[in-house]
Amino acid sequence: MIITTTPSIEGKTITEYRGIVFGEVVAGVNFVKDFAAGLSNFFGGRSGSYEDELIHARENALREMEDRARQLGANAVVGVDVDYEVLGASNGMLMVTACGTAVVYM
Repeated sequence: MIITTTPSIEGKTITEYRGIVFGEVVAGVNFVKDFAAGLSNFFGGRSGSYEDELIHARENALREMEDRARQLGANAVVGVDVDYEVLGASNGMLMVTACGTAVVYM
């Protein structure tokens, strides 16, 4: 399945629009990752634990969006947008949302 941020697929003709599809992931960030990130913040450098969590959440959101498009009979998703938000009283939850338009192309 083609997944693209562009509104069209170069060299292909979109023949059907099947609707907007979403993939949402809400992930908790645990104490160990918070502690490791705090050390990275104090000493400088990147927080590998948070980066890994972001990558994992984004991949899951895109996979969920793709699965929903496939259920609609689509073979591509165009105009994809990925958003990140923090949730919860102490911002301890990460939400990643991927959305786009499920289409059929030839």
